[in-house]
Amino acid sequence: MASGLFLMSLPNPDHVLRLAQELNLKVHQVASTAQLLAEGATVPFISRYRKEVTGMLDEVQVAAIRDRLEQMKAIDERRASILASLKERNLLNPVLEKSIMAAETLTALEDLYAPFRPKKRTRATIAKEKGLESLANLLFAQDPATDPVAAAQAHVGFAYTPEDGKNQPATVATVEEALAGARDIIAERVSEDKDARARLRRVYQSTAVISSRVLTGKETEAAKFKDYFEWSEPLAKAPSHRVLAMRRGEQESMLIMRVTLPDELAGVAEVEPLFVKAKNPAGEQVRLAVADATKRLLCPAMETEMRLESKKRADADAIKVFADNLRELLFAAPLGQKAVMAIDPGFRTGCKVVLLDRQGKLLHNDVVYPDRQAVEAKEKLEGFVKFFKVEAVAIGNGTGGRETEAFVRGLGLPASIPVVMVNESGASIYSASEVAREEFPDYDLTVRGAVSIGRRLMDPLAELVKLDAKSIGVGQYQHDVDQSALKRSLDDTVVSTVNGVGVEVNTASKQLLSYVSGLNESIAANIVARRNEKGPFQSRAELLEVARLGPKAFEQAAGFLRVRGATNPLDASAVHPESYPIVEKMAADLGLTVPDLMRDGSKRAKIKLETYVTEKVGLPTLTDIVAELAKPGRDPRQQFEAFSFAEGVNKPEDLKQGMKLPGLVTNVTAFGAFVDVGVHQDGLVHVSQLADTFVKEPGSVVKPGQKVMVTVVEVDLPRNRIALSMRSKPELGARMQNGAGTPSSRTGPSAPRGGGTPPPARPAQRAPQSLNDDWFTAALNKKK
Repeated sequence: MASGLFLMSLPNPDHVLRLAQELNLKVHQVASTAQLLAEGATVPFISRYRKEVTGMLDEVQVAAIRDRLEQMKAIDERRASILASLKERNLLNPVLEKSIMAAETLTALEDLYAPFRPKKRTRATIAKEKGLESLANLLFAQDPATDPVAAAQAHVGFAYTPEDGKNQPATVATVEEALAGARDIIAERVSEDKDARARLRRVYQSTAVISSRVLTGKETEAAKFKDYFEWSEPLAKAPSHRVLAMRRGEQESMLIMRVTLPDELAGVAEVEPLFVKAKNPAGEQVRLAVADATKRLLCPAMETEMRLESKKRADADAIKVFADNLRELLFAAPLGQKAVMAIDPGFRTGCKVVLLDRQGKLLHNDVVYPDRQAVEAKEKLEGFVKFFKVEAVAIGNGTGGRETEAFVRGLGLPASIPVVMVNESGASIYSASEVAREEFPDYDLTVRGAVSIGRRLMDPLAELVKLDAKSIGVGQYQHDVDQSALKRSLDDTVVSTVNGVGVEVNTASKQLLSYVSGLNESIAANIVARRNEKGPFQSRAELLEVARLGPKAFEQAAGFLRVRGATNPLDASAVHPESYPIVEKMAADLGLTVPDLMRDGSKRAKIKLETYVTEKVGLPTLTDIVAELAKPGRDPRQQFEAFSFAEGVNKPEDLKQGMKLPGLVTNVTAFGAFVDVGVHQDGLVHVSQLADTFVKEPGSVVKPGQKVMVTVVEVDLPRNRIALSMRSKPELGARMQNGAGTPSSRTGPSAPRGGGTPPPARPAQRAPQSLNDDWFTAALNKKK
C-alpha cells in the first residue's frame, strides 16, 4: 500500500555523499530527497510535486535513493552489532575498529568479523586444545632454521583433556598428529583472512561454473528437469530463469546444484602467495595448510556466497520482469464508464451472466446454457441487452470462452456494442477473497467472478488492485524469489501506476484508494465511510474532514485525488492545492477566471512562466501546471480499442503451420513472450522469433496486453505446445534455440493463461536435445 507516512531517520551525511557518487547524482539532490523521505514524503509525491527540490529526479531515481539508504542503514546496524560483540569480549582494538568503521558492505564487515565469530568446535580448536598453537606460530614464521619434525617432536606426549564433554584424558601421539594439528590452526587463520577471501571471491565471480546433475534413482521422477541432468555453464552468464530452475530442482530433491571453479588449483594459486613466503620445510607446511584451507574451508564458503549472490541476482531479474509486466497490465486501456454485460463461460454449470451499470454496480445476474438451451439463452441475452441498454459485452477467456464469444456474436448485436474477450487470470481468486465477500456478501463465487470480468474491461487498474499481484500470472518463478523483495517491487509498481493515473475519490474502492500517496487501508476505509455517510465529496478540502487524514496525509494525497464536478475545476486536475494560488494569479493577470483560463488555449499561451517563479516554485512545476490546465485530469492510459481473435480458430486442433493470426501478449519472460491466439492455450514466441533482428531483452519488443500478428510455426498436440513467430519470414516447422537470433533444435513451448514456469533453456554449447514430454504439462499447468 502507499501507506505514505513511512518515516526514516534523518539522513546520514556519509551515506548521502557515498550515494551521490554511486548514483552519479549531485549531493544536494540526494540530500534533499533523503530529507523529504525522512519527513514522510512518498516516492510519487516527491517525483511529481518536488521537482525543484530534487533537481528533477524521477520515480526510479527517488526509489533507488530510498532503497539504498535503507541498505546502508542495515549495514550500520550490523556494524554496531559487531562492534558491541567485540567490545563485550574485549577483542576490539583501534586498528580493527578503524577497519570495521571503514567497511562499506556487509560482505566486508563479515570478512573482518570472521576471525572473531563465536565458533563451534573445529579441527583448529581441537588442535589448540592439544597445545599446538605455539607450533603453528613457529611454522607460520617460516624461519629457515626451523625443523618442523623436531619442533613437532617436542609436542609428542603432551597431555590434555578434550573439551568434548567426555572428560577423557588424551595425549598427542605422533609427530604427524602434531604437524597436522598445527596445519589445521594455520588453515583456519587463512580461511578467516579478509584478503584471502577477497582474492578468492574475485576468482569465483569471474570464472565459477554453475552445474547440476540428477540425483541417483530420481531419473524418472525428475523428468521435468531432464535438461539439467548434466548441466554446466559460466555462473556469470547464467540467465535468471536457468539459475532459478536449477535451484527449484534442488529444492524438490531432484537435482544437485554446485558452484565450483573450473580448476580448483587456480583458487589455491590465488591464495598461496599471501601466506607462503619461503621455500623451506616450514614454508612447505604452510603451503600444505593453505591448500587445505582453500579446498576445505574457503571454496565451500565461496560456493555458499556465490549461490546466494546468484540467487539474489536472479531474483532481481525475475522481479523486474514481473514488475514490468504488471505495470503494462495496470496501464491497460480502460473501456470507461459503459453499461456492460459480463459473461463467465461454463459448460457443465452454464454461463454466469451479470449486468453492470456505468459505475460497475451489479444490477442483475442469471445463468444461460448456450450449448444445450440455445434458444432460451438467445432470448435472455437479447433481452438483457435491450432492457439494460448494454453498451459492451465482456466474456472471460477461460474454458468455453471462444464458443461463448461465437454464440454472442451470432446474436447479431449492433456494431456499436463491442464483444471483448477479457483475460480472467485471478478472477477466481478475487471471487473467493475477503474483498469480494465484503462487496457481494449475498452472491456466490460465480457471480463475483463474472462481475470482476466485467469491471476489468471497464477499468483494469481499479479491478486488478483488489488482487494479490502474484495471482495475476505475469511473472516467472514468482514463488521462488525473495518474497519480501517481490512484494516491495510490486507494491511500488501498483503505487506508481495508481498515482500516475489518478483516482476519482467519489467512486474509487477502498482498495484503490489505499494505494494513493499518503493513504493507507485505514484512511481509505474512512474516506469510503465518510462518502457513504455524507454523500460525494464536493471539494478536495473536504478530505480534511476524514478521520485520521491530517495535513501531512492531505499534502501527500491531494494532488492524486480527483473530485469530478467540484466547484473548483482544479479539484478534478493533477494541480496540487498548494499551487491553486499560482493558477488564480495567472488567471487574474489575464483578466480571466480559472475556468476561462482552462478552456482558452490562446490565453494560456500568453502566460510568461518566468513571472511566477518563486523560491519554492520553479519552471518545472509551472510547466506541469500549464500542461495540466490544457487537459485537466487527463488519463495517461491509451484509448480503448476492441480486439477480436480469428474466427473459426477456437482450439489447438484448428491451428495449422503457416497460419497468420492476431494475438494478445499475455506474459513476457526472459526467454520470450506468451501469446493468446484464442485457443485456450498460449503459444510461445521464443526470443529468437520476436523480430528479424537480434533481441536481447524480450521486454524491449513486446509488452503484456500488446496486440501482435504471429505465424504458427509448429503445433505439438500430444505435448500441448504451440510455437509461434513474429518474424516476417519464419521457418515453418523449425525448432527454436534458446539463444536469441538463430534457429536450433528446440520447439517453442506453449503455456496456460499467464504464462507459468518457463522450461529450462539450453546454452549454445550443449548438443541439441528435445525436452522431456512431461515437462510442459507438469511445469506450465502447475498453479503459481
